[in-house]
Amino acid sequence: MNPTMKHVYTGLLCAGTLLLAACSEQTTSSEDMSAAAPQSVEVPSAVPSSTAMAMEADMPGNTITGEGLDNPAPNVTRNWGELPEGREWGSTAGVDIDPNDGHIWAYERCGANSFGSGVPINCHTNPVDPIFKFDRNTGEVLANFGGGIMVTPHGIHVDDEGNVWVTDFAVNEEGTKGHQVHKFSPDGELLMSLGTAGQAGNDSMHFNQPNDVVVGPNGNIYVADGHSGQGMITREQLEEGRANGQTARIMKFDPQGNFLMQWGELGLDHGDFRTPHALDFDSEGRLWVADRGNHRLEVFDQDGNYLESRYQFSRVSGIFITDEDILYAIDSESSPTNHPGWVNGVRIGHVDHDHVTGWIPPFEREDRLAQGTAGEGVAVDADGNVYAAEGPNSINQAGGAFTKYSIQ
Repeated sequence: MNPTMKHVYTGLLCAGTLLLAACSEQTTSSEDMSAAAPQSVEVPSAVPSSTAMAMEADMPGNTITGEGLDNPAPNVTRNWGELPEGREWGSTAGVDIDPNDGHIWAYERCGANSFGSGVPINCHTNPVDPIFKFDRNTGEVLANFGGGIMVTPHGIHVDDEGNVWVTDFAVNEEGTKGHQVHKFSPDGELLMSLGTAGQAGNDSMHFNQPNDVVVGPNGNIYVADGHSGQGMITREQLEEGRANGQTARIMKFDPQGNFLMQWGELGLDHGDFRTPHALDFDSEGRLWVADRGNHRLEVFDQDGNYLESRYQFSRVSGIFITDEDILYAIDSESSPTNHPGWVNGVRIGHVDHDHVTGWIPPFEREDRLAQGTAGEGVAVDADGNVYAAEGPNSINQAGGAFTKYSIQ
């Protein structure tokens, strides 16, 4: 981050009484950790107001609240997409665009709003088909498959050949499903599974709650592994998590699924993570990681070398980068207890700058103290319409698993 934008970020982070606690790292002991200001960020003792700095930097509005930012897709369609008769929507975190025909791929968790191991309803106990392809104009179901294979789908990605990749980050009681990444053909044939079914681990043959998957420009496969770190807010908790074998890493495989390398662990340093929740590539072939617990986006080359970070996009759950390198980052989790003051929603900006230029506001949720609630996954079609995948925090307010934000 260049010095000017670092100054802007720090001032915005410290703006408002609700954010004062997040700016206290300079006076706390070395054993405490600020969730909102990673250690790599230098916090000055005094800063001008966020409004003054926004004007100085020619920023269009308030990054934290969304006030003054343009909404490029203002028309909201709740409960978007058809659902087969007799089924009820479950929560989701995944939505993507088919690169060949532009239609929408997504999943829902087989009617379950709650998720993870041990819940009474999941895609093992209710083995309906969780993966959908929707017509982007009408919401009509074009394909539906994947039943009986997963427990709790989490991340979804469609590669250049139209194959559908889905991560399964929970495990069934029998220990026979879960902690895997599955590759399906466009018509639902299971082509490949990575990981050891039903077994969590931290070596090259196992995943431990895989969050997302993406295929790189040369066909290599990247998996974001480890969902537990976002709730670890002290160094002691991080140390305990590492000692217990919990993961926060990016794993790289060749196109045939052979393990190549990995990087990252539970931590604060660049290249470490507290829940790497989502992945995408930009036009230059750089890998973007939504490091949700550290409230940042981390950027790497394809061999895991750290390049730079972004801090203006809040506590990011899902990302989508268009062919024009416009970044859409959706915040579903900022709340009074884990990211005070930051309003949920979709923040939009070019990948070259830590600078938010657009914002899609959240649904209202009273217990978030005006911070609202939004989905976990995000995708953008060729016309600029935005699709949100509603997670457990937002599905009740959204009224269904998917929301469409239209440009007109």
